[in-house]
Amino acid sequence: MKQNLAIFEGHEIRRIYDEKTETWFFSVVDIVQVLTQQPDSKTARKYWNKLKERLGKEGSQLVTNCHQLKLPAADGKSYLTDVANAETLLRLVQSVPSPKAEPIKLWLARTGYERMQEMSDPARALERARETWKKHGRSEKWIQQRMTGQETRNKLTDYWATHDIKKGDEYAILTNLIHQEWSGVSVTAHKNLKGLKTQNLRDHMSEAELIFTALAELSTRQIAETVAATGMAENQTAAKTGGKIARRARLELEAKTGKKVVTGENYLPPGGSAKKLRPTNDE
Repeated sequence: MKQNLAIFEGHEIRRIYDEKTETWFFSVVDIVQVLTQQPDSKTARKYWNKLKERLGKEGSQLVTNCHQLKLPAADGKSYLTDVANAETLLRLVQSVPSPKAEPIKLWLARTGYERMQEMSDPARALERARETWKKHGRSEKWIQQRMTGQETRNKLTDYWATHDIKKGDEYAILTNLIHQEWSGVSVTAHKNLKGLKTQNLRDHMSEAELIFTALAELSTRQIAETVAATGMAENQTAAKTGGKIARRARLELEAKTGKKVVTGENYLPPGGSAKKLRPTNDE
């Protein structure tokens, strides 16, 4: 996990990035300190503990949606700290009367959460993504391939969701297994190859990488459906088999063209650590 600080009106907000789920988690105490305008973290922690107790008695999901991760404290040491993602924090803000409520909602939107409306209207997410890709120089053909691959991915995760696979760690394990099988590298290694940090790997794939990822995930889902795979063990077997189908196709293509499918090229802006992809008419 990657840690760093975000700044809100001069206040440091500790946060940590979970690469498996590609999610930012923020320190709840730091957010509460800003909301309640407490003079220090100690008093903010006391406020949060009382609020947490009240919310727990009310049966609020806010408390159960918070996690504990190690974050650095003022003494330089790391301690287990209550953290939450932006969605949970936006709900928390509504529980704390504060003149800072609206500004911090806008701040959260800028620092990692811009999906409030998309939760009720998923089409907005697709349109936002399409416009973002266009601004970043992607061709229409690349965008179509990216969206087709996402549809294939969604169908696979829909299957997992109804066959005893837990969202989060288990999704990540299976995703990495499929990726490792078809590409020969893990998701993390592939991101490192491209010089990526918090960026979405698929947003920096070439057309070929997108196609083979989709083939591997399509194969995995159809195999899982055929055998009615349920639970991690059976779905891991399906994932390996589906990934191997795409790997054989990749190796055959590489043998014919003499070009590697897995590449370090990316769409990072100038100054990135890896070579930037140049969209062509073939993309």
